[in-house]
Amino acid sequence: MKRKKKIAVFNHLVELRKRIVWVILVFVLMFMVGLYFAGPIIEYLKVKPMADGVPVISLHPSDALRVYMQFAALVGGLGTLPVALYHMWKFVSKGLSEKERRAAFFFIPAAFFLFVIGILFGYYIIFSMMMQFLADLSHNMGITTKYGIGSYFDFMFQLVVPIGVLFELPIVVMFLTRLRIINPKFLSKMRRFAYFGIVVVTFILTPPELVTEILTTIPLLLLYELSIWLSKIIYRKQQMEDAMLDTENEPMVSS
Repeated sequence: MKRKKKIAVFNHLVELRKRIVWVILVFVLMFMVGLYFAGPIIEYLKVKPMADGVPVISLHPSDALRVYMQFAALVGGLGTLPVALYHMWKFVSKGLSEKERRAAFFFIPAAFFLFVIGILFGYYIIFSMMMQFLADLSHNMGITTKYGIGSYFDFMFQLVVPIGVLFELPIVVMFLTRLRIINPKFLSKMRRFAYFGIVVVTFILTPPELVTEILTTIPLLLLYELSIWLSKIIYRKQQMEDAMLDTENEPMVSS
């Protein structure tokens, strides 16, 4: 018995290694693609936040190379994410039932698209408004604005990526509900605290502008309500499955 368990663990480790190797190979391939597209992406992102573009300079000899490699890695990471999620699903799916496999497989495209939508929202809404606000503030103070390319894109990543992660909330809630860690009743009870936390995060991430804060807060609140709704759907299905299982396990009463 112990020998069989050791063999099973060894086989799992071998399979995990193969899947990790596949993910790394895909990342290397997508990284090479990113090296080709990094230049046009950087040029686009320099111009887009404001109508007259952003005056960006290099403050360190390696700034341009570092930013270029960062964007190549970003393209590589985004291109690899669906593949990594797929291999993760394949690795854990053997221990799941058929229904659980189908449910888990749904998380792959949903997680990817929600992250991308969050990134786009963070860039085109939050980051663009933030840059315009800072530019107007500098202009009113009589300050000529020129940004170091490294600091500029570091600031962009620090602002945009957390928004993308926050947009994963419905997927995380569905997954935790499926694992029976949380349920819609708990989420409803925590609504006040969740709303307060969202407002605090919004005030931290966004400039002190009412319009920007509202445009950021409303989608996050809607995401939380969507999470509760999705959790209710999964919770009802779980209750129905439990009821059917209890019925099947009831002893037959002979007449």
